[in-house]
Parts: sequence; C-alpha cells; structure tokens
Amino acid sequence: MRYLMLIRSDPATASTAGPDPALAEDMGRLIEEMTKAGVLLDTAGLRPIEEATRIRLADGATTIVDGPFTEAREVIGGYCLVQTRTREEAVEWGSRFLRLHGPEWTMEVEIRQLDQP
Repeated sequence: MRYLMLIRSDPATASTAGPDPALAEDMGRLIEEMTKAGVLLDTAGLRPIEEATRIRLADGATTIVDGPFTEAREVIGGYCLVQTRTREEAVEWGSRFLRLHGPEWTMEVEIRQLDQP
C-alpha cells in the first residue's frame, strides 16, 4: 500500500534557517534506511509559503492568490511517499521522522493512503 505523509509545521515555531546540521545528518540516515528497506518512493521539502500560489474555486469562479497567506497557522513543509505492507508500518516511519526533531519543533505528519488505480 502506498501512503503520502504530509509534514506540517507551525510557521511561528519553525526555524527559518532550516534543520541544524546534526538533524540534517540524522534525517539523511533515516532516508537512507528507508531507501534500503524499499519503503521510500519519494520525499522532499517544500519552498517557503511566501513563494506559494493558491488557486481557489468557489461558486464557479476561480481566483489566484500569491503567498504569503496571513491566515496560515500551519504549513505543509514537505512530503514523503512510502510503500509499506500496513498502515501501522507507515505510522512507525512517520513517528521515527518526528522523533528526530526533538522538543524544540512543533509539527505533525498526516498519513493518507493513496487510492489504487
């Protein structure tokens, strides 16, 4: 089963400099482990919300709004696409990712199974 992990963070507490070198090294090791296990299909961080564009459809009209978005209380900072045998396995990988960050981060991982074609 394939799962998409959406990595959400609170922009008020997120580091503007990104992860410190030790965290980046730990994440690199986890990504390598996931790759060797055949679980990781794709992963990446996302550019800052200030560079985002939203396209909204409401009442038949489409509007386009460029960031930053003042109402954003949380942002999707990255994603991870995995293929695991069970939902529980996907949850364990997501939990391991979060534990790397330590108490100074406020974030969550939303895990959603992809529909099968």
